[in-house]
Parts: sequence; C-alpha cells; structure tokens
Amino acid sequence: MNIAKRISEISKKMPEKKSVVFSERQSDGSYLYPYYTFKEFEERSNQFANTLTKAGIGPGTRTLLFVRPCLDFSIITFALFKIGAVPVLIDPGMGMRNLLKSIHQVRPQAMISIGMVHWIRRFRPAPFKNIKIKLSMQKVGFSTRWIYQNLESESKSFLTYPAKDSETSAILFTSGGTGIPKGVVYTHGILNAQTTALQKMFNLDETQSDLPGFPLFALFTLAMGMTSVVPDMDPTKPAKCDPLKIVRNIVDNEISFVAGSPSIWEKVGQFCLEKKIQLPSIKQVVMFGAPVRAEIHEMYKKILLNGDTYTPYGATESLPISLISGSEILEGKKAKTQAGAGTCVGKAVAGIEIKIHKASDIPCLSIIERPRNEIGEIIVSGKQVTEAYFEMPDETAKAKIIFENKLWHRVGDVGYLDEENNLWFLGRKNHVVITQDGTTFYPIRIESIFNLHPAIKRTALIQINKNGIITAAIAIERNDGDEKLTLKFNEELKILAASSEYTNEIKDFFLHPSFPVDVRHNIKIDRSKLSHWAQSRT
Repeated sequence: MNIAKRISEISKKMPEKKSVVFSERQSDGSYLYPYYTFKEFEERSNQFANTLTKAGIGPGTRTLLFVRPCLDFSIITFALFKIGAVPVLIDPGMGMRNLLKSIHQVRPQAMISIGMVHWIRRFRPAPFKNIKIKLSMQKVGFSTRWIYQNLESESKSFLTYPAKDSETSAILFTSGGTGIPKGVVYTHGILNAQTTALQKMFNLDETQSDLPGFPLFALFTLAMGMTSVVPDMDPTKPAKCDPLKIVRNIVDNEISFVAGSPSIWEKVGQFCLEKKIQLPSIKQVVMFGAPVRAEIHEMYKKILLNGDTYTPYGATESLPISLISGSEILEGKKAKTQAGAGTCVGKAVAGIEIKIHKASDIPCLSIIERPRNEIGEIIVSGKQVTEAYFEMPDETAKAKIIFENKLWHRVGDVGYLDEENNLWFLGRKNHVVITQDGTTFYPIRIESIFNLHPAIKRTALIQINKNGIITAAIAIERNDGDEKLTLKFNEELKILAASSEYTNEIKDFFLHPSFPVDVRHNIKIDRSKLSHWAQSRT
C-alpha cells in the first residue's frame, strides 16, 4: 500500500485534528503556532501533487528534496509519495564533498530545494547534470520554477498512485560517519512496516502529539494520525539547540512524545534540572543515534512525572531493531555496563529476528551463529529491513546475507545476546582495536570503565602505532575541557585501567578539548580522526 494512503484515511476519520504545526517565534520570545488540519494537509498535498505532476514528476522519478523543516516539508514529501515518485533525502550536514558525491551517485531526475542549493547547482553543475525538472521553494531564477506558483488554483483532489509494497518509496542516505554515504532503498512496504512497528513499540495513537528533533521522524507520526510540532531548532546542529525554546514548544503544545539525538535531550534535561522544570505531558523521551549514558536516564526521572526514557536501536537500513526503557537500564543494566558488559539495547521488537554472526570483513553467503554471551557481528532480519543500496552492488553484497531464503542485514556493529535475549552493544565493528598480540578491545566495554571518573565527559577507544606495534589507547574529553594530562590525573587513569581485566593493558592516554562527532546526531565520536590526532602527538 502507498504510505500516503494513511494520510488520506486519517483526513476522513479526523478532518479537523491538527496535523503539522510550526513553531513561529515572535520578537518578544513568545510563539505563534500556525498549523494545518489533516483535511487541509490532505488537500494541500493533493495540490502539490498536481503541481509536481504538471512539472513532469511521475511514478519512479527520483526527486532530490532539500526543504528546511516548515509547515510544507511533510506535505511535499507525502505529495511525492502520492505521485509514486521517489524522494531522495540526503543529510545536508554531511559536508559538501560527500553531499555532491551522493547526488552524483543517485543521479536524481528532479529537484525541489531551497534557493541556496540552486546556487550550488549553478557553480558545481556536474553532480546535477541528470536533473531535468527544477523547482525551488523561493523565486531564484536559474531555470527553476517556483513551487508555489499557481498552487492555490490547483485541484484539491488527486488520485494516489497504487504502489505495491515492493515498489521503491524513497532513497535515504546514511551519514557516512563510518564509511562512504550510501543510498538506502526504501519500499512502501518497509515504510508501512516501520510505521506499524514504531506505533506498537510506544503505544502511539491519534490522541498524542510529537516534537521531532529529527525531521524525518515526523513522517511516521503523521502517518499514525499524531499531531507533529516542528521545533524551533536547526535540525542539522542538534547539539546547538536552545533548550529554552524546546521546552517552550513542549509546554505550549502539551507534547506527549519527543524523539531525536541524545545531544538534544541531554541539553534539555540539564536545563530543566537547573530551572527546576518538570514536563508532565511527556510520556516518552526517545533517544537514538548513539549509546545513551545512564546519567541522562537518571536526569529524566526527576523531570518526567508521567513518562520514561527509551533508547531504540537500529540503523538507516534497519529501523527499529530493539528497544529498552530508561527504567529497565537503571534497575538492572547500569551496573553491568559500568563493569564492561557493554550497553544493553533491549529485546528485538515484534517482527525482527536478531542473530550474532561470526565477525568478518568480507561478503558472506552463510551464517555462522555465535552462542549466547559470545561476541560477534549483529545481523537482523524482518519486514523493516531494507534489501539494497541504490546501484551499489558491491556495498550491498558486503552488507546483506541471503541464507535459507531469508534476507539478513549486517548492521556493522558487534555485540552479543544474553540468556534472556537482551542484545548488548559493544561498538562499531570497524572501531574494534586488535593489538599486535591478538588482544581484542571493544569500544563501549573499554570506554564505560574510564567514563566512571568524575572529571571525564566521555572517552574513545583508539589505536596508535608505537614503533611499528598497534596499541590500544584512550582519548579523553574532560568536563572542563582541560588538555593538560597532569601527573595526578594520569595516575588516576592508570588505577582505573588496572581495575578491570578489560582495560589493564591500556597505558596511553590523550586529552582532547572537544571530540569530533558525526554530522547527523552530533554525538557519534569520530574515532578515526582521534586516532590520527593522537598519532601525531606520539
């Protein structure tokens, strides 16, 4: 079923319910909240669908979409779904080089974007050479059509393309944080399966409202009939959000569900504690993109009167995989994490199967399953698991296993399943350090032990080459940003290292003022950059 059918059904069931709401800040700091009802959402998306069809966009047209979060972002996206077109969604924060490389790789045939991207197209034309249909959110010229031209005169009816579950619905790019960005092929069946899975996971329904720190999450909640409020923040820089604005948006709209990077909710949580603010309307604070420290879960115990924190585990290619609540972590998993067990990411969600496969860096034709509590590569299967990267057969072969007529995705992470079928995450496969003598160090296991020091904000397992020998080392970011490794602090780190069998061989420590992080969630540590930096200081 075409995912856009969900909006059509909701508009008939609840025509006057608010769909998308925009947080419009006034000069005095207060907000106006313009919105569309679901009836207006449906009709406006039909008008956009008619406009885009007349421009030449049809079923299967790969359409590059660069639209800032606004009232019309989700509406235009669903208009493309209605046509049967394929929106191509690339994170603009991945850097110009990767951005242009991704556009060149996917060869879009149409483009809907803000004016700035059309300026880029003018001066860097090669990646955009296949684009024949150009529409802009602003009047910019450059052979583009203003998308709002004559929009209001378009029909409010449109016959939705009858997409099959197997037909491509969108192409979403990975951030490229641990490799090259790759276009993940989504189908309408996968989008529907993900929406259903997320709805069941969090018991969501049309009585609730959400505030998505990650804009694409709104596509799911709107498809459930929830009201989605666009927050006052730059989604490409979540770590730089203003917590006062986020809290105001939550309180003003009685938000019940919030989701996004831990970097957002750590900042909001600290602000609430400092100002002694509680958020009684929130039922779920959902954090994804990186492991979440127990301190953040503890923080929200004092802020949420009627809710809990949650950390779903997944990836662009397979979302969601598993889920665990903050309460469960604090009640039994925190101590194990601090002792080096890894980060527990919970049990598989309905419809997902998890296995631990013998870790390998080469394409696999079969599965060598590891027994309980033995570490290996995490692989998953289920309806919400994507089948391929767009026209990247070599990358697809590396990431997928077809075994006994079932498709499995290699997540790229290492971990293990315990006796109760809880999945424990130990880090990215390519962040594991194997030293010259064959000793294996797993990032999350090692870092959780050093993170116990009260002066440490976070740590990162890295590798350095000492006189031709690969050695595990620790990069450290202190709470105070100090870069000087004092004799006293160095001795304290050595004592921590000696406290565990997992860390007692680590002797080298490097202080960094502010870790480099990923562009999407602003929290995944770039260990490769840290390794090069540390190597230059040896």
